[in-house]
Amino acid sequence: MAYHSGYGAHGSKHRARAAPDPPPLFDDTSGAYSSQPGEYPAPGADVAFNVNHLLGDPMANVAMAYGSSIASHGKDMVHKELHRFVSVNKLKYFFAVDTAYVAKKLGLLVFPYTHQNWEVQYSRDVPLPPRQDLNAPDLYIPTMAFITYVLLAGMALGIQKRFSPEVLGLCASTALVWVVMEVLALLLGVYLATVRSDLSTFHLLAYSGYKYVG
Repeated sequence: MAYHSGYGAHGSKHRARAAPDPPPLFDDTSGAYSSQPGEYPAPGADVAFNVNHLLGDPMANVAMAYGSSIASHGKDMVHKELHRFVSVNKLKYFFAVDTAYVAKKLGLLVFPYTHQNWEVQYSRDVPLPPRQDLNAPDLYIPTMAFITYVLLAGMALGIQKRFSPEVLGLCASTALVWVVMEVLALLLGVYLATVRSDLSTFHLLAYSGYKYVG
């Protein structure tokens, strides 16, 4: 039985077409990487993709905004609590000094016998700052005197060949603890005696710190 010579070509023309490939389930993000094996991705390509992805994600934007609001609220609470226990404006008053005041105050502390008027001066029911009133208490001189006391104690220990950082720290902490205990004792005495006074803790701390000048 003979076959036609063009049967194979004719049959190939009626061959069934192949089905199209199904769509991918996920987007191909490998374009940022090199197609050749052994090579690293392009610099900054993966970082740029992640940043763009985060900026375009609404949930990430909401989370970032919520975190910023929490940080801002926490900062406000810290400042509020700090101003509640320590008034910055009142603290600035005790450091409002100048060179002339410091010189005159040191002379008054060393030789107070010729001074006559010890009253604090007021202006519209507000006490004048220390640089305008020699009798006003300040915290600059007590602070400098305390630091000088600690340094002189360290120098004395060094002359006696007994200096060490631990001993210097112990001397500073001991002196600070005594100041705190003295202020607390004064506050307790004022409370038990039911004395009404405009003296604050800063005033007591200033008057207690003047002893380090001597």
